[in-house]
Amino acid sequence: MIPEHDDVAPLVLLANFASPVPASLDASEAVRGWSEQAPRKVWLARPGDVLVSPVPIPEDFRRYAGGLLGFPHESVEVVVVPDLPGTGMPEAVRRHGLGGTLQDLARRHPGTRLLPLVLDGAAVALAAELGIQVFPFASGRPGAGVLGAVDRLNTKTGFRAVARERGIRMPEGQVCQGAEVPGAVARMVSRFGRVVVKADRSAGGVGMRFVSRGDPAAGAEPDGTGLWVVERCVQYTKEVSVQCVVEAAGPRVVFSGEMLTHDGSFTGYRSPLRDVPAEVIAELHAWGVALGQHLADHGYAGPYSIDALLDDDGTLHATESNVRRTATTTPQAMVTRLGHAAGRPAPAWLIAKRTARTPHTLTQAVRRLDTTGLAYGSTHGEGVVLYAGGAARPSGAGTHWRYAVMGPDRPRIEELERELAAVLDLVEP
Repeated sequence: MIPEHDDVAPLVLLANFASPVPASLDASEAVRGWSEQAPRKVWLARPGDVLVSPVPIPEDFRRYAGGLLGFPHESVEVVVVPDLPGTGMPEAVRRHGLGGTLQDLARRHPGTRLLPLVLDGAAVALAAELGIQVFPFASGRPGAGVLGAVDRLNTKTGFRAVARERGIRMPEGQVCQGAEVPGAVARMVSRFGRVVVKADRSAGGVGMRFVSRGDPAAGAEPDGTGLWVVERCVQYTKEVSVQCVVEAAGPRVVFSGEMLTHDGSFTGYRSPLRDVPAEVIAELHAWGVALGQHLADHGYAGPYSIDALLDDDGTLHATESNVRRTATTTPQAMVTRLGHAAGRPAPAWLIAKRTARTPHTLTQAVRRLDTTGLAYGSTHGEGVVLYAGGAARPSGAGTHWRYAVMGPDRPRIEELERELAAVLDLVEP
């Protein structure tokens, strides 16, 4: 588990999905989609914490999470700071006039610190304005070198450069300006048959295009500026990732697993890795430690990950790094917390998002899980958690659910997921 608390004092949990580090703030639709996942940050909270969320967190979901975590849901304060188009969350705090509210809440407990989802300069400046330090940095204030390293490794070009230095294998590719993209695509498609075009600063599949022989050439940005990466499209059998953390003792691997994606967008995750040779897992973990040493050399502390593809001849190719809390870190923290509290750490888990044809409220869905024996229970240490609540589809046509399944091994969690699909009437992914 990535340490989110050190039991010294509470945290201000800043769910700053709106940050210029992972993707352009101009991609307002994508930012809005990511921000809708903010309720899952409840699983990081402990009594006395303050959760700063871009969206309201329904009380029924807070009560549900608090019940599983074993504390009153009202012991965690929630401050809603709605996203403003083209604006990072710290600036939204100011424009909504909520700085004083956060400052008052932070002053309730001496030593309260800020834990941002994404470490960026605006978050560090907000911590200074609130008069608190940034967790988990011993100095309380990450310097410019730290912020520069984080910013660089959340770009495709930055990771390619560091990967080359650290001996991390990547697909063959070319870094180019926007106006150079069509020519690079034409040359590489002629050579490889299929390529992927990536915007330098992008996340969640935003700004990614696949081009094959016979397709129209990928266009550049309208003004021809900005950096792009054109890479050979790897024919893969698995998409995998390793999640790590840099601590005072150095970098370490926390977990690894298989990513589930659709058209380049993340849809789920299974851990631990299965049906992958031990030497491939060892190489993936070694890459994680190598990247972490680079970050440690720049003074960074906290989580990061590497995504990679396993091609059809068994060779691993890294594709990007994410120096922030990703879609897997909070669910894994939840799984670990629940398992340890029950004295039954779950060695296998998965997360996914699927749509139910039948609309249910959270209360109704949880009741169905309870009555069918699928709900996670501390006595048996396995089951299902609806870890981000539910979102109604337009016109009442069902509900979107993000769920976690945990259990003793992969066959058991897959069995539980099949039962869940029948109970909640989930559509096939």
